[in-house]
Amino acid sequence: MQVVRLGVIGLGNMGKGHIGYLLKGEVSGVVVSAVSDSVPERLQWAKEQLGDNVGLYTDPYELMDSGTVDGVLIATPHYSHPELAIASFERGLHVLCEKPAGVYTKQVREMNEAGSRANVKFSMMYNQRTNPIYVKLKELIDAGELGEVKRTNWIITNWYRSQSYYDSGTWRATWAGEGGGVLLNQDPHQLDLWQWTISMMPKRVRAFCYFGKHRNIEVEDDVTAFVEYENGATGVFVTTTGEAPGTNRLEISGERGKIVIENHTLTFWRLRVPEPEFNKQFTGGFGEPECWKCEIPVKGSYPDHKGITQNFVNAILFDEPLIAPGEEGIKGLMLSNAMLLSTWTDGWVDLPIDEELFYHHLQERIDKSAYRKGK
Repeated sequence: MQVVRLGVIGLGNMGKGHIGYLLKGEVSGVVVSAVSDSVPERLQWAKEQLGDNVGLYTDPYELMDSGTVDGVLIATPHYSHPELAIASFERGLHVLCEKPAGVYTKQVREMNEAGSRANVKFSMMYNQRTNPIYVKLKELIDAGELGEVKRTNWIITNWYRSQSYYDSGTWRATWAGEGGGVLLNQDPHQLDLWQWTISMMPKRVRAFCYFGKHRNIEVEDDVTAFVEYENGATGVFVTTTGEAPGTNRLEISGERGKIVIENHTLTFWRLRVPEPEFNKQFTGGFGEPECWKCEIPVKGSYPDHKGITQNFVNAILFDEPLIAPGEEGIKGLMLSNAMLLSTWTDGWVDLPIDEELFYHHLQERIDKSAYRKGK
């Protein structure tokens, strides 16, 4: 195979965005050979952009069966991601899936199992993993520069969304149409980076989700979660779409200091002597380890979405390791599911979560959703 023939399923904002940089030739070794969408106007747009040699399909399964694609990029509504991915795996097609991996982990686990049985490449569109600042953070932690992680805190409240944004589509911010709110729509990248950069998932979660607190919507728009890790570390995750101005600050503390990412800057407050060692040796009344403020240089470009797409293509053509393996999509979703389940059950939730219990609670809300009643 010299060129990957890619089928794009879903021509909403994300699907069109991906086609845009592919048309400009910003990803090598790939050609868009087919597209699928149920909206005629979107297919017409694709025809005008891509020409007459590209297959146009209203049914994604016809695209999969066409014999004109080697892999697919799934950019459809959240609920359909696992179903379409599984169907692609069954046909021997490579899969690049937009975030989130799905709405509930039971569904995504089935997708991962299908992917593991297929001899294909499977990647998630976690484009933030190509951001040099988070790559550097992970590099520092993996190299032991911070020592053992003791605390993580992420305040990510700069996801401001107005009521008019939610009113722009009847499916938006509904349990039946979207499956969740800020955790599922805005925060999947942060939830992924939260666990990816430190290579740890929490062992349990206690969260407080508020539903329609700031806007007239069904789903969560304000969340504060507390987590505990197996090594004794703790963490806090705070997010909302209802504050202005918002904050985006990630702080990770360890035995050798703390690292802060804020305003596109990575600062390492580095202890000259690790805190446990200082504590063991210090005999005075008041004192603390000497600390150096280090502005860490972050080099390299940020290829964003096209970086993940290029990596996916390279994995198919040259067996390049995936930056965002598809099976890892369940991790961030596990965190958001756990936060919702903790709120619904008013208690601690152990990870991995009780997937049947989560699905039961979600289904209750889907059944009462205004989107379902309006369809």
